[in-house]
Amino acid sequence: MKLVGIVGSNAEQSYNRLLLQYIQKQFSNQFDLELIEIKDVPLFNQSDDQTNTPIIQSINRKIKQADGVIIATPEHNHTIPASLKSVLEWLSFKIHPLENKPVMIIGASYYDQGSSRAQLHLRQILDAPGVHALVMPGNEFLLGKVRDAFDDENNLKDEKTIEFLGSVLDKFIRFIEVVSALEGPKTPVMEPEDLYCNSSIETTIDGVDKGADDWVEQASEKVNAVEGQTYVKLNRGVLTVDQINYFLSSMPMEITYADDNNQFLYYNYTKEDKEMLASRHPSQVGNPLAYCHPEKALKGVNWVIQQLRSGAQDCVRVHVPTHGPDKFVVHNYQAIHDDAGNYAGINEYILDFKPIVDWYLQQTGQTLTPGTDAVSGASESTSHSESENDAVSSASVTE
Repeated sequence: MKLVGIVGSNAEQSYNRLLLQYIQKQFSNQFDLELIEIKDVPLFNQSDDQTNTPIIQSINRKIKQADGVIIATPEHNHTIPASLKSVLEWLSFKIHPLENKPVMIIGASYYDQGSSRAQLHLRQILDAPGVHALVMPGNEFLLGKVRDAFDDENNLKDEKTIEFLGSVLDKFIRFIEVVSALEGPKTPVMEPEDLYCNSSIETTIDGVDKGADDWVEQASEKVNAVEGQTYVKLNRGVLTVDQINYFLSSMPMEITYADDNNQFLYYNYTKEDKEMLASRHPSQVGNPLAYCHPEKALKGVNWVIQQLRSGAQDCVRVHVPTHGPDKFVVHNYQAIHDDAGNYAGINEYILDFKPIVDWYLQQTGQTLTPGTDAVSGASESTSHSESENDAVSSASVTE
């Protein structure tokens, strides 16, 4: 289970951050907790819209992708800090990632009250129109006299406090499961994807037939694309075009890139299509994604792209067992974002990770447990994403 914890203070030293870090460490066997810092978020000002800045879009995306949110708030003048209130304003102005999201409130303070009044105000804020979070009722965790609560290893000292914190977190996990059952699968409400690339985006190379077998050659000539030993400055490196090709070709997986206009622009060509885990042919590069799939698969393609475009999921994974028992093949559809946090397309990477598993088992002396799905450990029932199957590549798709 994936949770995010919002540090409700912009201070360099914060006991509420310490509390979340303790939860992250102590309860890692129950869930994965990622901490979100708010100290660099600008003050809310509706006349200076910062919604699309990388920091706010990053918080937006992480909350959307999480199963639940834990907010740790201090108490300043009987209420929550101004910095936390400002963040919540941004998250309810033009974006609404907390809507119908399970939220648990905790807090630490120097005195006996343990941020009780701040927590009460925070509940009211989270229930407001535009926020509309699903706050777990009751079960307040109020850590008072926090200066004496942690030992030198930053662990809580009092066993009863630890036990109570564990019980509250257990209830929150069950609360998330109940909410998830009531809400059903995450289905973005969006316009259907234009899988035929009828429109253009800033990086579209116009004037070249997207279905042409020699699209790469025509498009390269059209834009005077560099090649060979021409240097390219990357965000953390300088490589020649040849070096970039060598680097991508050395990846122990099949990589495909489709842009946010749903145009298939690249794959790391290292072997012929019939030898690949997901068949691709050089003549397909440049095609709209609709050309890369049978008609019956387009519904699944649309579903996967909208999961990624909307932020409902950051990565959709599909286990493909048709390659035989000697392979553990997973298709991964990873959302790509630009520097401003905007959706920029899909990185599909496909690999047989059985050699990695075999190597790891040999190194550690461990074995796979018989009778379970060797890849995921899950039951053999088909997930939604599995039923949609291969959504971006040209591999066959059945429904």
